[in-house]
Amino acid sequence: MDNTVIETSRLILRPMEAGDFAKLYEIFSDAETMKYYPAPFDKERVKSWITWNLTNYKSYGYGLWALILKAENQVIGDCGLIHQVVDDVRELEIAYHVHRNYWGLGYATEGVIAVKDYGFTKVGRSKLISLIRPENLSSCRVAEKNGMIVEKDIMKFDNRHSVYVCHKENK
Repeated sequence: MDNTVIETSRLILRPMEAGDFAKLYEIFSDAETMKYYPAPFDKERVKSWITWNLTNYKSYGYGLWALILKAENQVIGDCGLIHQVVDDVRELEIAYHVHRNYWGLGYATEGVIAVKDYGFTKVGRSKLISLIRPENLSSCRVAEKNGMIVEKDIMKFDNRHSVYVCHKENK
């Protein structure tokens, strides 16, 4: 059964599965990949991450999906839509994590552009955000390539984050 949610020229985004644990653990337990998070994830945190996303799929019809590189049929990260509260307003965020072996190859940008289109056309949102720590220059570039601009800076998770925004009319 094909459970593809989004397909691009090089990527497939599909719901996470229990069998994705090993690859996701490899990504989320890596200190460099998780440099802008409070800490890398342990095994229990990765399991709860997968469970949280499975719950999001049931509740909202979306979440962070497994990011599959077609050429290798391999999970290389996650990418999708999650809810965030910014200044007491519930927003929909485009978020992602990519295995560091695949950084700099355009996969994050390709996935994010596809998820943005999904958020506007399938979910029906007119505004999407990304929360990015300003020192995370690679993610800032991905957001900018996606047509997002910084609206403001906020404190979230005890760190300053730039709120990148895009609107449907500007896509």
